[in-house]
Parts: sequence; C-alpha cells; structure tokens
Amino acid sequence: MSRNRMNLRLFESDANIIDRTGADTLIPEEKAREIIQGVITQSAVLSQGRKLPNMSSKTYRMPVLDMLPIAYFVNGDTGQKKTTKMAWDKKIITAEEIAVIVPIPEAVLDDSDYDIWGEVRPRVTEAFGKVIDGAILFDVNKPDSWRDGIVTTSTDAGSVITLGASDNLYDKIMGEGGVIAKVEESGFFVTGHMADISMRAKLRGLKDTTGNPIFKSDMQGGTTYSLDGSPMNFPNNGAFDKSKALMISGDFSQLVYSIRQDITFKLFTEGIVQNTDGSIAYNLMQQDMVALRAVMRLGWEIPNPINSVQPDKETRCPFAIMRAGE
Repeated sequence: MSRNRMNLRLFESDANIIDRTGADTLIPEEKAREIIQGVITQSAVLSQGRKLPNMSSKTYRMPVLDMLPIAYFVNGDTGQKKTTKMAWDKKIITAEEIAVIVPIPEAVLDDSDYDIWGEVRPRVTEAFGKVIDGAILFDVNKPDSWRDGIVTTSTDAGSVITLGASDNLYDKIMGEGGVIAKVEESGFFVTGHMADISMRAKLRGLKDTTGNPIFKSDMQGGTTYSLDGSPMNFPNNGAFDKSKALMISGDFSQLVYSIRQDITFKLFTEGIVQNTDGSIAYNLMQQDMVALRAVMRLGWEIPNPINSVQPDKETRCPFAIMRAGE
C-alpha cells in the first residue's frame, strides 16, 4: 500500500482546505463504486429518489414544464382556431462536497490478514447516508446552495397534517384530508413513505371497527408495512427527526439527485486531525496512525412540474408530512 509522506492539517468538518495533490488514491475505482452503491442503499432518500445521469460539472440545469397548452372548441364550421403555448422553467442542481475522515492505527493496516474494508465500509456508508438524509429531509447542516429540504418545502406549501393525541391515525393517513390526499391535491400520486421508527408501533396498533389489527394478521408472521400500495421506509441511520415529522409521503420520482464525483479515498500518514474547536484529536505521526479521507459530491432537486390539477406552483408540492400535535 502506497503512503504519501507530507505535513498537512486535516479538519474533520473543513475538507475543502486539504491539498488535492497531497496524497495518492487508496483503492481502485471498482471499490469506490461499491461504496457508492452502499451509500445509496444506506440513505433512505437516495434509495427512494430518482437518480439522474452523473453530472459533468458543478451545476446541472434541468428544464421543467411550467406552462401547459390549452385547447379550445371551435364555434361552427368557420370559427377561428385559437393559439396556445407552452413554457419551461429551469431548476439547477448544484453539487456539493461531503467528506469524512477515518483515523486508523498503522498496526492495523500492516496486518495483511485484517479486513480493513470490512470495518471501514459500513462506517463510511452510514456517515454519508446520515448526512445526506439529514440535509435533504430536515435541512440539517445543508449547504447554502442547496434548496430547502422536504419538510420545509412541504410546510411552505401547506402540505402538513397534524396528528393529535386523540386523532384517528387511519383517517390522518388514508382519509379525505389525510397526508396521502394532500399529495393528490397537488396532482401527484404517492409512491412511497418515510417514517420515524416509532410509527411502526402506531401502525401495528391500528384496528378496524371489530377490533382486529389492520397490519397484523397474527403474532408470528412478519408485518408488511405499506400504505395504499406504496412501500414504507423507516430510516435507522439517526437522521430522521420525529420532532419535525412523524411521516413523509410523496411522489419520490420528484426527488431527483445526481452525483458529480464518486467517492474517492486518500490516505495521510503525517499531520494532525483537529476537532472543529481547534483542539487536536489525533497526531498521526506521534500516535503511529494514518487518516483515511473519503469524499463525494452530489446535488438534488424537486422538479415539481406544472399539472392540470394544481397550476399554482406556490401551493403545488409532491410531498406531504404528518407531524405530532398536542
């Protein structure tokens, strides 16, 4: 394994200051692609969203239908035919960088029988998946160039259902005025749901008018979680914030993302790893350690094209949220 010797300060949260020429690639390209697939699987957002072709530059301009054509009846045999037009808006996807640093003792790397990647891969994919989901769903530490997250977008459009302590959960999800109906009011059909893990117990406890469970037919078989034919996903990477939303429902084909740079890895053998407050977390040379840095770049958008059901872009939203009330 090649190790580049140099003095370089590594910052856990400020990867943009690291010299791009300072270290060699650690692993072959096919391994990086394997990690990318792991991140997509680990991230609830990327696993349900629609992947666009990889970006060839930092920004990607996406044309979105913004005006529909209008047809007219012709009055009589000699009536005049009217004209119409269509228009397109543009949405811009901006790729931003995500990075994580993994300090590893040199003794571990020198042991050829030790499966380093068997230990590192799950941690890298979990870290990347969590930060992606947090930013896209709840605006957690999102880059300034990224649009508002799903919860903020749904809230601004009025696509919010509040579940009170005495409310009927079935009606709040499936009924008229429920979270699914909110998406349909905007002219979209729900293709999936994301929910906090606590929603599993709420759904298992749903009963019909005769007192029989709706989701469970017996105590031994596994529970299939789906609503109105659409699958449910319960993110367990720590990114889902139930204080902001218990459940997110929507047309996830309207959540699109593009990858600008596959995950790349660089290995540093000298330098220090600092905490965000400036204190030293690790001194690589003094502690006989190396630091593995993983970096990827991606961006996302909600196209939200115009449709005949809801032409008003201010209230049209392909997602709706259910949040806890009093």
